[in-house]
Amino acid sequence: MAEQDAKVTHDGTGHRARLRQKLAESGGDALHDHELIEYLLALAIPRRDTKPLAKALLREFGGIGGLMSADWQAIARVPGMGDTSIAAIKIVQATMLRTLRNEVAARPVLASWQALLDYLRADMAFLGVERVRVLHLNARNMLIRDENMGDGSIDQAAIYVREVIRRAIDLGSAAIILVHNHPSGSPEPSRQDIDVTRQIIDAGKRLNIAVHDHIIVGANGHSSMRAMGLL
Repeated sequence: MAEQDAKVTHDGTGHRARLRQKLAESGGDALHDHELIEYLLALAIPRRDTKPLAKALLREFGGIGGLMSADWQAIARVPGMGDTSIAAIKIVQATMLRTLRNEVAARPVLASWQALLDYLRADMAFLGVERVRVLHLNARNMLIRDENMGDGSIDQAAIYVREVIRRAIDLGSAAIILVHNHPSGSPEPSRQDIDVTRQIIDAGKRLNIAVHDHIIVGANGHSSMRAMGLL
């Protein structure tokens, strides 16, 4: 796809210089959400006024979190967005997730719980479909595999007990943490979430595979089944 927006010229040198100065002197907190996206897009589309486009993107996806989590095709449907500008957004997301994931991998997961929650929220809270993943840990509770078990519909993704346990055996996992998201935004576990978690716990006990938690993330926060006393 050709970059649609590069054809439109714009002399925004002074405005962008002011944004750059604010960023240099006061950091990212000095910029509004639309200004962060505006400046990012300006690096990819230097001859266009990117402020209207930045605001349109934030409206379309409900904020920065939703924009960063949106897939390539969804962003491409916004008028004015081409491959170069989409790539700028996705490389920022990839860098952010890599940084957060490295923090999780560097220490035992149970000793870096907030880092884990930050990573999961950034990666999954704003997805438009349910995603199930399993974090596999060794005997020292270090992360050995972060595995996506599949995406579902807007309100359901299947968790198969046998498949989860089989992968844990294959990887030699001493423990696992189950994770999925609720696109509705509410992290409240459903009856089905609770039931399947307990089935996995029962199956894991027979093989000395512990289930530390089942975390549900959404735009409105997260829930921990263990903290809720459901495990």
